Amino acid sequence: MNAVTPRVFIAATRQNDGKTTTSLGLVSALQRLYPRIGYIKPVGQRFVEVDEQKIDEDTILMDRVFRLNCPLVDMSPIAVEPDFTRRYLESANYDLLVKKIQKAFDRVAWEKDFVLCEGSGHAGVGSVFDLSNARVAKLLGSKVVIVSQGGIGRPIDEVSLNKALFDAEGVEIVGVILNKVLPEKLAYITDFARRGLGRRGLELLGVLPHQHMLSKPTVELIREELDAEVLNHARRIHNLVDEVVVGAMGVPRSMPLFRRGVLVITPGDREDLVLAAATTRFTQPADGLAGIVLTGNVRPSAGVLEILQEVSFPVLLAEEDSYVVASKVHDLIVKTRPGDTEKIELIRDLVAKHVDVEKILGRL
Repeated sequence: MNAVTPRVFIAATRQNDGKTTTSLGLVSALQRLYPRIGYIKPVGQRFVEVDEQKIDEDTILMDRVFRLNCPLVDMSPIAVEPDFTRRYLESANYDLLVKKIQKAFDRVAWEKDFVLCEGSGHAGVGSVFDLSNARVAKLLGSKVVIVSQGGIGRPIDEVSLNKALFDAEGVEIVGVILNKVLPEKLAYITDFARRGLGRRGLELLGVLPHQHMLSKPTVELIREELDAEVLNHARRIHNLVDEVVVGAMGVPRSMPLFRRGVLVITPGDREDLVLAAATTRFTQPADGLAGIVLTGNVRPSAGVLEILQEVSFPVLLAEEDSYVVASKVHDLIVKTRPGDTEKIELIRDLVAKHVDVEKILGRL
């Protein structure tokens, strides 16, 4: 396997700590130093079908944002399908999986100046089929950067736990990046986290301030989660959702709630509320509601549908009732998508400003 091309493995202390956010920002920063960047997510758990191949969602994001000129199937060599673990435990094929990962890395690294490897959750994820993040980092001959959520006590405790697994595999940790730190606590957390990590022999490489925009879903993400139909031709499908209003009240009480960034969830037969929401195109023509989700698979009358064609925000039709829809939106895991241009630009700026990329490269 290629042992020459510089590489780094991005791990986390748990899922949704900001590993993909950090990876995206790092690739952007590294491109200023290395014109040809490769990317691989050896083991992926959330995937989509592309040309009959299962490709991890984060791989799709990196490919579309950066045009890395790597084969998708090699950037995402192993997709953990629902029955993947059962099949592995029935007839382990460890050597085959190892070869698949290493050959994919060789193809991704071909004629590249640097390769960023992204893990899948904490150091132990994948242990059940003998490919924990710690083991994969070892197989790739890569040093590791750990991403953890902001704070002092909990992240240092969790980093220490993850460090034990990497140590057991003989994998060196370059340092730690803390994510989602409240801006008013940035200096305080940076100071004491650096002290605490230093006592564990670890370097603090950066502290990213929490940005509300990055935790907000877009209407498009909600549409995907609900498998909803778009009823109009609105172009603002990537509107950010600041808050959710469930339309269960009368029109007079609802009108003050119909403001910028609000997603309205209401049954499809509440045409009084739907029409009231549609009037915001006159009162807030430039930047009004994020969108409307009509529930219960109840399609409005032809006259109301005609009016909805004139609003600039998207109107969705979902099968489930309002309670289920609101619950799904509330529990939604927000992931950055290729179309989230505002978020992507923000991530690039955050990492460039708050992460010491030169220190990472120096440690490699």
